[in-house]
Amino acid sequence: MSAGIIIRDQKTCDFAVVRELVSAAFKTLPVACGREQFVMDALWTTGAASVALVAQDGGEIVGQAAFSKVMVGGQDVGWHGCGPVSVLPARHKQGIGSALMRAGLERLRALGSKGCVVVGDPNYYPRFGFTNTDAMFETGVPLEVFMAIRFAGEMPKGEVKFDEAFEATG
Repeated sequence: MSAGIIIRDQKTCDFAVVRELVSAAFKTLPVACGREQFVMDALWTTGAASVALVAQDGGEIVGQAAFSKVMVGGQDVGWHGCGPVSVLPARHKQGIGSALMRAGLERLRALGSKGCVVVGDPNYYPRFGFTNTDAMFETGVPLEVFMAIRFAGEMPKGEVKFDEAFEATG
């Protein structure tokens, strides 16, 4: 990662830039649903993002990561979900996404989160400690792309529901 990159909390003044960044980052991904920027908008405007970080290089925001509470088996068990995580396409493979993930997971631990789930690339997220689990699932999501990392306590069991912001369409 470039020595000039800093990871900081997202601010209200970053809203429009983060929206464009998320849109650009997911535009060419085959797994994108096309709503990721609206999900980030909804997480931010409703206050559902427990952690919202940006990566900044000089004056330019080049990446972002958000984490929000999830329900497991219909209950708040102190777990969070990761997403969206975005890096400008021209800045891929520079360690920016990894720095955002490490900082976000560290922040969740500091907040007392018991763990985090993610729906994502099974070749990417294991480097942060995420593994597939048969204890939790999200309906309609293939098990190979649903992963979890436990920070404390027992691994909860049941269906995971991400914040309603993940249903945002615009």
